[in-house]
Amino acid sequence: MKVGVFVPSYLLPGQRAEHGAQIRRFATRAEELGFDSLFITDHLLTATRFYRVSWTEPMITLAHVAAVTERVMLGTSVLVLPTRQPVVLAKEIATLQHLSGGRFIYGVGTGWYPPEFESTGGTRQQRGARTDEVLEASMQLLKGAHVNFEGKHYNLRDITVEPLSHVPPVWAAGGQQLAHEASPDQAAMAPKVLDRICRWDGWIARPTAEPRQIAEDLAVIDAELIRRGRARAQTGFAITHENFCWLTEKTDRDAVIEEQKRYLLGVVSDERPWDYIETVYLTGTIDEVQQRIQARVDAGVEHIFLHTMTADLDQLELFAKHILEPFKKVEPRSAPAT
Repeated sequence: MKVGVFVPSYLLPGQRAEHGAQIRRFATRAEELGFDSLFITDHLLTATRFYRVSWTEPMITLAHVAAVTERVMLGTSVLVLPTRQPVVLAKEIATLQHLSGGRFIYGVGTGWYPPEFESTGGTRQQRGARTDEVLEASMQLLKGAHVNFEGKHYNLRDITVEPLSHVPPVWAAGGQQLAHEASPDQAAMAPKVLDRICRWDGWIARPTAEPRQIAEDLAVIDAELIRRGRARAQTGFAITHENFCWLTEKTDRDAVIEEQKRYLLGVVSDERPWDYIETVYLTGTIDEVQQRIQARVDAGVEHIFLHTMTADLDQLELFAKHILEPFKKVEPRSAPAT
């Protein structure tokens, strides 16, 4: 079981002046503690429907993090591809791979916030097609020189992006989530999303997916991978999951939930009610959080990366003590299909 944390790239009120130093301290300490990965969120604009905060740009911030770390993997969960231009993005990834020694994990998704698509010349209806074109074009550019690519939205002729070095693994996000009327997407594994996931190197299960839904989606993914001759047991296809968490060693459950509500709702909006947030995110006492992580491991998750909600190093230490250490020797109970 691999455990990672998110770079605290959100812009919390009153902390902007020292944000760069906070990120550097957080990343350095996460690597010292033995976390496997540092992931980052992508929102071009402040997505006020579900969040109270905005974020720094992910590729620039990961380059900042790469400069103060040596081992830890650096990933996006997820890069919103419809808002990206594939040649510029490939150049950014190639540079990050070159400077970091090949530590980038290319986590991708379609996004959901209409103003982001519209501000970059697209629409929400185009997001799936644009995602696939940007992904395919950028990966061709990262794999070799003199690339020709013809799509509906992008056309490239004899394009070479350098430095060419380590080709990153691609992990595609999507699948079921706990249904709620405020959710921007359907609570289902769409056929086009399944196709995108199974074409690449791994899957990022939604933070709003319950363990039962993760297990159901994984069964569908396994069947499709086998149909394509790409069974996980032979390819190392990664099963991963993003989630939100705040830990406290308090034992009174009411006090625990009150503290978690304060920190989670400092980042996440109340567009969806607290009982929904409490159901899908990792809330409760230490024992309850560990049980909820174990349920995701039992569903097949092999690598989990968690938002700590602040840049507080004490919170990072609690993650190491109560999540990283207990779970680093745990293996998923459902063996990869062959």
